[in-house]
Amino acid sequence: MNWHAAHFAVLLVFCLTDPLKAETIPSAYHKIAIEADIPASVLYGVALAESGLKLQSGRVRPWPWTLNVAGVPRRYATRQACYKGLRYYLSHGVRSIDIGIMQVNWHYHRKKLVDPWRALDPVFNVRVGAQILKDEYRKTKIWHKAIGRYHSPGQKPKQKKRAAYYARRVMKHIRRIGKNT
Repeated sequence: MNWHAAHFAVLLVFCLTDPLKAETIPSAYHKIAIEADIPASVLYGVALAESGLKLQSGRVRPWPWTLNVAGVPRRYATRQACYKGLRYYLSHGVRSIDIGIMQVNWHYHRKKLVDPWRALDPVFNVRVGAQILKDEYRKTKIWHKAIGRYHSPGQKPKQKKRAAYYARRVMKHIRRIGKNT
């Protein structure tokens, strides 16, 4: 399979689902969730919260070519365009950049992300996000708290409040997914 065909296949797996089942979890998320020993609904719910893009149909799907640069979300049409944007920000000293489907932060998880191009690989990005979720679950033993800590792991009151808010956002996605599975 050539690169363009593989690229298109990845987008279909991660971004689109059967239109009659608007909120089913794509099979790639199930596979990665099994590998990481986490619930697929948690993994997909976080992906929707992190990089969800509302389509013309009204459905929300994770978008792999997403960056959040110092709090400002940026969407790109292609991996190459996103990579160019990511390299630009990194070359200008910006390190607080959330990358890809799972919006994995470059500053905190650079070693896990390996390099900018790899960080934008959708499957790799979801695997890194799954591992972070699993690590947070090991610490808390409660999925709701692990989800919150995925976004805001600090222990200060303001961070805990952000974590709780984020977990509620993700849980809304998970409940919507649960109604259709």
